[in-house]
Amino acid sequence: MLAVKNLTTAAARYAPTALVAVRVGAAAMPVTAPQSFAAAAIKSAASLARATPSTTTTTAVCTLRGFAASAGQSSVRRAFSAEAATATATAAKEAAPKAAESWWTSAKFWGGAGAAAAWGMTGSAIYDAFNAGPELISLNMTGVLIVYSSLFARWAWIVEPRNLALCVCHVSNVGAQLNQLRRAMEYKWNNGQEAEVKEMGTKSAGALAALGALVMAGPTLRNALSNAGLGPVSSFAASPAGPFTVHFWAPMSKWLISGASMMDLNRPTDKISLPQYSALTLTGLFFMRYSLLVTPVNYVLCSVNIALFGSSAWHLGRKVKADYIDKK
Repeated sequence: MLAVKNLTTAAARYAPTALVAVRVGAAAMPVTAPQSFAAAAIKSAASLARATPSTTTTTAVCTLRGFAASAGQSSVRRAFSAEAATATATAAKEAAPKAAESWWTSAKFWGGAGAAAAWGMTGSAIYDAFNAGPELISLNMTGVLIVYSSLFARWAWIVEPRNLALCVCHVSNVGAQLNQLRRAMEYKWNNGQEAEVKEMGTKSAGALAALGALVMAGPTLRNALSNAGLGPVSSFAASPAGPFTVHFWAPMSKWLISGASMMDLNRPTDKISLPQYSALTLTGLFFMRYSLLVTPVNYVLCSVNIALFGSSAWHLGRKVKADYIDKK
């Protein structure tokens, strides 16, 4: 058995493909003596080396030849033969061509589409900074977008598969929305609305302090609830997409966007940003599918994007109708 272990270890160390060749050779070539079996195994590995020459494969063959000299025990044949059927099936499975992944089931496709749509939202903030007056900026929506993009930048970094394009997009959007917030606050301050600006600053500071306290206490609370034996509550607390993870709070921040749109369904069309709501509509459309293809699967994210798509499409339709249809 020592010879078997040495042969297996050497092949696995230097070239896993050579190990497969040795095992398949054991099943395919009838051998009457251990030495003949060792020679047959080496011959099989050497054939692989000639077919796919590489330093690692050649090294594996040379090492196997050295170990083969000690392969005099009859247990060599028995041990390799026992593994031969499994090895043959595994090799055949690995060699079989894999079916091409459909775009419909590709997380990378939908993640890329979602990132492109999200870049539209970032671009709309930059566009509005140069082409729209600060009086058109919605402070409520801008504040929500800052929180939303901060959470989704983190989510895009840790979700599987990782979405770097989406992460960079949301980091950029945080910067763009902060600039919009600055413009709106300066406009209000310069137009005699100092009290409103101060009140908003106080509320923001309180919200940030509360958020920081919750983040610090999060791990302790999660462990306590997970181990409390409260049935569904404990299971939900320990879930990989539960309330103590960004997988939960990123979609919840998106509910704020959908809620802001739904609560303002009759907003004057001259205060609706066409680029912003175009981006939000496409984001909702793409993320409805993307949320079901990532790990962990995120049903909360799916549901909120259905709502986001509906509310944003409503505003977008009103804007297009007012600016391009009714004016004709």
